[in-house]
Amino acid sequence: MGYYHYLRDAWKKPEAVYKDKARKWVHEAVTKKIDKPTRIDRARSLGYKAKQGFIVVRTRIGKGGRKRPSIRKGRKPKKSGRFFTTEQSAQAIAEKRVARVFPNLEVLNSYYVGESGKYKFYEVILVDPNHPVIKSDAKINWIVGQRRRAFRGLTSAGKKARTKPSHSGL
Repeated sequence: MGYYHYLRDAWKKPEAVYKDKARKWVHEAVTKKIDKPTRIDRARSLGYKAKQGFIVVRTRIGKGGRKRPSIRKGRKPKKSGRFFTTEQSAQAIAEKRVARVFPNLEVLNSYYVGESGKYKFYEVILVDPNHPVIKSDAKINWIVGQRRRAFRGLTSAGKKARTKPSHSGL
């Protein structure tokens, strides 16, 4: 069994791995560019390569439900409850937020790295489509023609959000 197999097993019981790190991550910026992935086995399985043009960003997103903005005047509609469930997962929302911070990069994929009591942490793999190393690599240069993948639901988390049935009119 190889190194990545043991890493994957360690992340099956992640509390021991990330609890101390999560306490430090809370005090960092919301989106932080990092040198190398925290979960190298997961990053490699999602397409990460340790070469120029690949960037990894750790981001955090708040846990819990989302509040609807309250209506101040007028007749209240039937659906004006206080809380509502978002159509997308926290991971898909995290990918979109990172894509807004780094508009010149494309989101390849993302993965879960941990959580604290207040936040969930994800690492997002970004690719620079204008980098010459990316353009010359036959396995990844398909991303050169892609634009705004996270907003069109083309990442794995976005595809899961697209396939959910809508319960709005049923």
